[in-house]
Amino acid sequence: MNHKEIPEKAIESVAKLINDTVKFPSKVSVTTIQGETETPHYFEIIPFSEIDTSERNFYAVDGSYNFQEFYNGICIGLYTAGYICYYRGKQVKLNNDDNPIINGKSYAPQNIMITNDKDKEAIFDELFSLDPVKKFLAFLGNPIDLWAFASDLESLKTIICESTSKLYSFCQTLLEWSLIYEIANLDRTKKGDFILRDGNLRSLEFKQKYIKELGKLLHDKGIILVSITKNSAIKLHLSSTFKMIDDYLQEDLKYKFEFAETDERKRKICCWLEVSDYYLEKSFKNDMIRKKDVQGGRGFGLYFIARLDYVEKLQNYDWVVADLNIYDAIPDIENGNTDRDIDKISEIFKELTRLSQEHYILGYPYPLAEVHNFVTLKPSFKQEIINRVKISLYRDTKMEHVDIENLFLDIHDRF
Repeated sequence: MNHKEIPEKAIESVAKLINDTVKFPSKVSVTTIQGETETPHYFEIIPFSEIDTSERNFYAVDGSYNFQEFYNGICIGLYTAGYICYYRGKQVKLNNDDNPIINGKSYAPQNIMITNDKDKEAIFDELFSLDPVKKFLAFLGNPIDLWAFASDLESLKTIICESTSKLYSFCQTLLEWSLIYEIANLDRTKKGDFILRDGNLRSLEFKQKYIKELGKLLHDKGIILVSITKNSAIKLHLSSTFKMIDDYLQEDLKYKFEFAETDERKRKICCWLEVSDYYLEKSFKNDMIRKKDVQGGRGFGLYFIARLDYVEKLQNYDWVVADLNIYDAIPDIENGNTDRDIDKISEIFKELTRLSQEHYILGYPYPLAEVHNFVTLKPSFKQEIINRVKISLYRDTKMEHVDIENLFLDIHDRF
């Protein structure tokens, strides 16, 4: 569509809505109220010279999927998920491959072609045969009613295989959750280690009464799971809060804060606060997503916003949305005690500043950026798969060159 065909009133309404949201007065105090997690808690960043001195392992998990459909009904696609680990600032070798560059561990299916519904079902079935998935589901007890939107596995298969994108998305997500469980049981994983995940801890695939068992297991083992994202509606609705806090830091707090750092150029104040019900309601329509509990909600997360580094005049960029394991933040939540473990929360965000000082992505944990690069199936993957299949068809099956090219013709390229 030509940009001139977009109604001007539609553009104006978008601009007005954004402006009204950004300018809406903040309902957050800029000063800390002791014992209140929904007010900002300020702390000094870990000095750059000390960021690689921790004995913790910092894992990061991510996944990806991509597929290409052709005019003759062939679809070639792939989903994958994997993880990497950093220890004392260096990436750890997690696989047995001879490749000296690739240190992470990842999983991908053998079935990559879809020509009919049975092929989709084969991809679905193969997912459940992967070792990490089998072990994770066994840990959850393999309950028939595990799935949030299906009564059993067969009905789940029917729902998931309705569309190719839904199938690959589900496969990627389930594999990611399974890898969190795998990491928790690795020989090298120990109390105090971190597992970072992109997104949130609110799975739409599993019923909460089952998936929360993963949160409890990690908490009992002392393994800290945090999901982090820079993209969230929460950030839009808290824009005025970010600006208020930034102004407070620049005009007031930095002059009276008790820094341990003696070099003024290296002084940085970081900040975290829990997202209140008010802003959760502004950001999410789904009551189950907003619920701060392990009953009647989704997953086992508790939303916070945090600034783990500081870039002057880039208020919104600096902030991330962090979903903490609710059992770490509210240890007695199962018994209805909602007291927050402020010391534990503060420790988690302080430790994350070890990972947020890379110059190319200030304020965001670099292991998440690295694992994203490790597993993401970029657009070029499509051409790589096609080229390899073409070579195999020509070399192994002796198919005619013209016939091979016609198989993978993208009709949209012709007009």
